[in-house]
Amino acid sequence: MEAIRQFVKVKNQKVNITLPDDFIADEVEVIILAKNDISYNLSEEQIELLDNRLNEPESEYITSTESLNLLKKKYGF
Repeated sequence: MEAIRQFVKVKNQKVNITLPDDFIADEVEVIILAKNDISYNLSEEQIELLDNRLNEPESEYITSTESLNLLKKKYGF
């Protein structure tokens, strides 16, 4: 899994994220956290999950379409 971390300014309740030219994906997951002095704590389980996701080998990647098809099959959609 490729991960990109950026700090961007909010303008008129919008954020604009520019992806690198070599970033190829049909769909992305966006998690937005306020960048300020408010502290938040992640559980050990959450940290472990994020670490595992960041360390997944590229050979394990699937496309967003494949992911959706697996979810549809699993939940009978």
